[in-house]
Amino acid sequence: MSRIQSFERSIARSRASLTREDRPETFTLCGREWDLLDEVFAPVYSPSTGIALEFLGLNHEPPLPHSGSFLEVGCGTGVIAVMAALAGYERVVASDISPRAVENAAVNAERHGVTGRFRAVHSDLFSGLDDGQRFDTVFWSSNYVLGPEQYEYKSVHEQAYVDAGYRTHRRYLEQVLNRLAPGGSALLHFSNRGDEATLHRIAEECGRELRTVRADTVREGEYGDDSVTHMLLQIVPAATV
Repeated sequence: MSRIQSFERSIARSRASLTREDRPETFTLCGREWDLLDEVFAPVYSPSTGIALEFLGLNHEPPLPHSGSFLEVGCGTGVIAVMAALAGYERVVASDISPRAVENAAVNAERHGVTGRFRAVHSDLFSGLDDGQRFDTVFWSSNYVLGPEQYEYKSVHEQAYVDAGYRTHRRYLEQVLNRLAPGGSALLHFSNRGDEATLHRIAEECGRELRTVRADTVREGEYGDDSVTHMLLQIVPAATV
């Protein structure tokens, strides 16, 4: 599939997912019930949330134990961030550029009783965080489909599906290491439906190296017979000679 076809189809999926007759008000994932508000990315129409949970070791019930602090960028419904809190992270922040998604994450944190260690923040990447905030784990399940540089989003929901010119990916690669606590890990969930060559070029320009931590190839029903490889990438400073 060409880059433009992938972009156009993703935009069409974004718009359709908001008005589908089968769009639920709640859904089940990891054996738990979750609220889904209007205007928020729906995990029921994509395997990406479930794959991200598996990559992070958060897909178990009861959750496997974790510790430290956790930031999820682009939290959507908040499933991943809430599961991180349930797994034992002492401080969890869920951020999203969509105010409706921030509300959704807060609702699900309350539903699952983790509000004491959980905060939902309206933020464009790291802009809504305090300057001194650092985390042991920073994770973003990205909008990996590359959109045209000059594309103008028709809604904030479209930004969950495509990244025009990979501008957001560039900012994430530039800034994420500044948000890590000592020994922390900066993670990016990407897919071969994105432009891997461009991502690696941007990383190099930012003085970053991308290391593949996990990868999994799945059949995605929403795309017919497409075989899609998802990958968990760790972002580290580029090696210097």
